[in-house]
Amino acid sequence: MILGNSFFLKKLLKLHSYVVRGDIGMIIAELSITPLGEGTSVGKYVKIALQVLKESRVKFETHAMATVVECESLEKLFEVVKKAHYSVLEAGAKRVITTLKIDDRRDKEATIDSKLDSIKV
Repeated sequence: MILGNSFFLKKLLKLHSYVVRGDIGMIIAELSITPLGEGTSVGKYVKIALQVLKESRVKFETHAMATVVECESLEKLFEVVKKAHYSVLEAGAKRVITTLKIDDRRDKEATIDSKLDSIKV
């Protein structure tokens, strides 16, 4: 039975969410949250922000200078970024700079993995 296949069902549900939104695609964003005036090592704050992303159940990949986040909607992205930003302030940072670069592609499905696959050497 085709619907018994969980892979197929997940793809069908994802397609349904695109149809409901009126488009296809995925939001991919580059996020950087930087506490200022907290010394040269900010790893403590980065870990706190990453924990928020993990708890929000969005796909993300952390790299040396920023984190790439994948979401199904701008609303979800903004909600997660806001929580991560505030978590750094709540951890004691007196000033925080948050930078967000958004790729909202609607002509085809784009994911972190598909973008990386397209540039493999």
